[in-house]
Amino acid sequence: MEKEIIEHGLTYNRRRFLSSLSLGIGSIALGSLLIPDIFKGSQSDDVADFIPGLPMFAPKAKRVIYLFQNGAPSQLESFDYKPKLRDMWGQELPASVRQGQKLTGMTAGQSSFPLVGSYYDFKQYGESRAWISDLFPYTAKIVDDLCIVRSMYTEAINHDPALTFFQTGAQQGNRPSMGAWVSYGLGSENKNLPAFTVLLSKGKGNGQGVYSKLWTNGFLDSIHQGVQFSKGEDPVLYLSDPSGLNRHDRRKMLDEVSKLNHMSYEEFGDPEISAKIQQYEMAYRMQTAVPEVTDLSKEPDDIVKMYGPDCLVPGTYAANCLLARKLSENGVRFVQLYHQGWDQHGRLPPEMATQAKDTDQASAALVTDLKQRGLLDETLVIWGGEFGRTNYSQGKLEKDNYGRDHHPRCFSIWMAGGGIKPGIVYGETDDFGYNIVSNPVHVHDFQATVLNQLGLDHEKLIYKHLGRRYRLTDVSGKVVRDLIA
Repeated sequence: MEKEIIEHGLTYNRRRFLSSLSLGIGSIALGSLLIPDIFKGSQSDDVADFIPGLPMFAPKAKRVIYLFQNGAPSQLESFDYKPKLRDMWGQELPASVRQGQKLTGMTAGQSSFPLVGSYYDFKQYGESRAWISDLFPYTAKIVDDLCIVRSMYTEAINHDPALTFFQTGAQQGNRPSMGAWVSYGLGSENKNLPAFTVLLSKGKGNGQGVYSKLWTNGFLDSIHQGVQFSKGEDPVLYLSDPSGLNRHDRRKMLDEVSKLNHMSYEEFGDPEISAKIQQYEMAYRMQTAVPEVTDLSKEPDDIVKMYGPDCLVPGTYAANCLLARKLSENGVRFVQLYHQGWDQHGRLPPEMATQAKDTDQASAALVTDLKQRGLLDETLVIWGGEFGRTNYSQGKLEKDNYGRDHHPRCFSIWMAGGGIKPGIVYGETDDFGYNIVSNPVHVHDFQATVLNQLGLDHEKLIYKHLGRRYRLTDVSGKVVRDLIA
């Protein structure tokens, strides 16, 4: 009989011990096969070179100003010149070009798809000889500062999922927006202003709604949510002290609230309590900083002339572009501007002309203004919408009155500054402006490139939530090195 070992009330012999040990080793082996990362350690081990608040490598840009043209401006009337569409005006879109692409419910029932060329002429500008529509004369003057990407594409074919995809990297809601990811990755340059701000404006064209989910923090701490600035007397709602409460009393109140919050944090350990403390303190500091940075009345006459007279009218696109410059130069990491009114399913020529007039001068002025202040090299400016427009007419086709449906297969955006190559046109579409023929750039590629310019590796900018490691680019995306200076 083998000698028995009695310990802690349990009886073991050598045979039982070795049998149990083999089961444990087998379980470990099986676990390593089923879950390969089981022994890799914590998230911090996987991304050991990522410290929130610091770039992962030397950045080309410090800040981003994103001029989002909500509703999807037509690339065929802006930056992608297709004379063949004029030559084939009214002829049927060849089936070999369409390749059975799915359509929206607005044109799926059409019996024909007549091709329609741009109502507006194009000309070549600058040393790059880029083709620019007559709708954008101010943008044409700065063409050698721009990198025009004509080969953007996305999977989404309707506005809300396409817009959400661009802003959050997913077509569903409740994911952190790009600005929130940048805030999480880099923090703020100015302790008196938030890292991520949002500005809204609306043109006279057919508008699509924008919602707070587009600048949400998602599962990140709420300190990273975008702060919306409005056109009213109080640019940030509820920032001003209530009537009868002075700054001294406000400070005493916040100190007492902070004590209570710290007690709650010590008891429960909820990180949102810590985020709330930071938000209260930020709001207090913003009471002094925000009125100063939002005051446009002191801008010199030459700046007002550059942006246009609307820049002194709060809530206009021009005013928001000028405010974006002021926020950026004061250290706001990510300024997100949304301008609604680009959804031209009908009456495209007159409506798009109005939209272009509202936005062209101020967009170009922003780039010029940053450049003359020496800020363009460290500020990445982006202009574009959520997808493109079809080369065929939606509904009735008339020479000066036609519309275009949604088109995710190819569209154009432009970027300037922030270490992006100036004076280039990247990517090419076919003669029909329907398919990409060279250098495609997916939405996740675009997002990866923006993060790269800020010194962030999109594959390592990770946050663990509900057992999964999330990132802005989900599980794909690559940095487009050809765009980088």
